[in-house]
Amino acid sequence: MLLDTSIRQQSYVEDCEVCCNPIEVTAYFLANELTQFEASELGQ
Repeated sequence: MLLDTSIRQQSYVEDCEVCCNPIEVTAYFLANELTQFEASELGQ
């Protein structure tokens, strides 16, 4: 998974590489460093 550190807060949906179920990914950056990361399954 690649994240763009120039975007301070981002949230998107990506399919799991193992089971193909959708996952909502949320990442927060400060000064181009990851400060918080969350991943939640959707729809199950």
